[in-house]
Amino acid sequence: MPRTARDVPPPLELLCLNALWILGEGNVREVQEIVVRKRPLAYTTVMTVLDRLVRKGKLSRRKSGRAFVYTPETSREAMRRAAVRELVEMLFDGSEASLVEFLEPPERASAVAAGAEGETTLDPVLL
Repeated sequence: MPRTARDVPPPLELLCLNALWILGEGNVREVQEIVVRKRPLAYTTVMTVLDRLVRKGKLSRRKSGRAFVYTPETSREAMRRAAVRELVEMLFDGSEASLVEFLEPPERASAVAAGAEGETTLDPVLL
């Protein structure tokens, strides 16, 4: 079965993107300093991941002296939207209502079914 390109990058790429969203822009060393707090990665591994993200169009880069400076081409908000869209498609058959129903605490869902009025609240444990 042919693989399709995903809008949401795999965890290692997402870790590097998160670092760049914090920095705004940065070189490999600056990204590595943030990434290493969560996962110990070699400089060359971070460099490879950043280059892969450039090829995928998620980052841009420019030369600054002897190093490249990387900048995100997609916002954190856009990535979140893509991730939720992918989640809804894969696990809830494209139904946003099914996702909301899943996230609602059971007592709220019972109250809604019984016709009680009130503000919708999501179970914080699931978030």
